[in-house]
Order: sequence, then structure tokens, then C-alpha cells
Amino acid sequence: MQPPTCRGLSLLSGGLDSQLAVRVLERAGAYVEGVTFETPFFGCVAAKKAAEALGIVLHVVDFTDDEIALVENPPHGFGGAMNPCIDCHAAMIRRAGEMMTERGFDFVATGEVQGQRPMSQNRQNLGVVEKTSGLKGRLVRPLSAKLLEPTVPELEGRLDRSKLLDISGRARDRQIALAAEFGIVDYPSPAGGCKLTEEGFCRKLKDLKDHEGLANRRLVELLVVGRRFRLPGGSSVILGRDCAENAVLRGESGTVIAFSDIPGPTALVPVVKSEADLELARGIVRAWSRGGVGREAFRSYQIC
Repeated sequence: MQPPTCRGLSLLSGGLDSQLAVRVLERAGAYVEGVTFETPFFGCVAAKKAAEALGIVLHVVDFTDDEIALVENPPHGFGGAMNPCIDCHAAMIRRAGEMMTERGFDFVATGEVQGQRPMSQNRQNLGVVEKTSGLKGRLVRPLSAKLLEPTVPELEGRLDRSKLLDISGRARDRQIALAAEFGIVDYPSPAGGCKLTEEGFCRKLKDLKDHEGLANRRLVELLVVGRRFRLPGGSSVILGRDCAENAVLRGESGTVIAFSDIPGPTALVPVVKSEADLELARGIVRAWSRGGVGREAFRSYQIC
């Protein structure tokens, strides 16, 4: 095997396209390490599993503050829910670009396919992402590279352009065939994975944004825990749905409500706005406890 002629950092979600991008880049002469991003909105479990299967080094980057800032103010707007996809991709690539410079790599790569996602991966928005990220000439999309302008490592002959691909559109036939060729057998479905695209989660996120705001990072992280109630006085109640969630809520700061005399959920009121709200919160806990009655009285307060 020939020694690598260049070094790249490739964004790795764990999906099929991001895994294929690594193998295509290696075939084109590059040494590749992976970069993945972790927030309360999407995790890195699939990326860690993929990196192990691919046998590459993986860098995990905490992206929470970046993502919250984009949810607060997305320069290119949202997708179908509260997903700032264009700006999110650009920010990830920009962060990877900083790592590229610091660690002496030659380029950043992604598994994006031109035309696969009509909004975020059309030709125009691929260009917007490249420009916004500040990596013009150093951003390689190996699965669609032959449809795009050559990048610096390609022009320098350090990344073999003839080994890169010209995939476009939403069909997956070529990717599936490549997976078989490269021996990639474990990958998730191409859709989903980001909670910012989920209607129910976004209702909770918008409610938090409109009331307490998104500055408290822990409240954002807790959006994945429990049922939510917004009470008339403005207080929010987080109600545990099982033993694991109850344990999480018992360890949080704020007002914790649980009854020792009857089995049931634990509730957290992060900020108590009024004594009347606190009494309603106790009523919610009692209603959802074993043998409790009167849940319907609180349905109008439930977010999701």
C-alpha cells in the first residue's frame, strides 16, 4: 500500500454516506481521521461505532453552544421545523477547519451528495456552506467531487481526483453497491437523527425559548427528559416518566416534588413563578401517581 499523500478530517455522522466518504478518500490517497459533533439535539453513538468499524481516529466535539446560538438566530433560516441545517453544516465545517489548521491537516471532507436533500444539498446551498465555513478550496465532497470544482489538494495532485465520485440525486443504488464493495454492512437509515426536525421536541424547545430562554444550557439538555407542563403563572413542570428520569430530576437544581407515601413520578420545577403554580405542580405529581385521578384536569397545561 502506498503511503498517504495528504491528510484529511472527514465529518462522520455514522450514516452510510459519511462512512463511504472515508473509504473513497483513503482510496484517493488520503490519511483520514473523523470528526463528529455532540449536542442535546443529536448524539455521537453511531459515529463512534462507525469509526471503530472503519478503524479510524475519531474526534468528538461538544457543539451545544454553537447549536443553541444557531437556534436563537439562524442566518439562513430554519428547515421544516427548528432545524438550521445550512448554518449548522457550515458551523461544523468551520469548527473542523479550525482543527485542520491546528493539527496540520490538508482538507476537511463531508459525505454530502449533490441533490440528495433538496433544500440543504442543492448546488447553490453547497456553495453557500463552503463560503460561510471559510474553507473555499479546502472542502472536499468525495461522493460528488467530479460534479464540483476541484479543490486545492486535487489541483496539487495530492488527492487523486480520478478516484473520487460523481454521485447525485436521491437514489441510493450507487451508495449501497459501494457499501458492499467496501464491506460496510452496518449503517442507519438516511433520515432522522436530529431532534430539531421533530415536531414534538420543537414544541418543547420553542416553549423554553419563549419563557426561560436558551441561556441555561442545562435546561436545554433536560428537554429530552419527561413530560412538560406550562402552568398559568408561567412555571414549567418536568414530570419523570420512569425510574431513570425520576433519578435525573432528583439530582437537578430547582424545586423537586415527589411523594413518599405513594409510588409515582418525580417532578422538577426549575423556577417557581407563584405559590399557585407550585400547588398545581403537586397536583400533577399526585394525579400521575399510582391510583391517582384527575389527570385530565392538567391536559390543557401539557406541552407534549
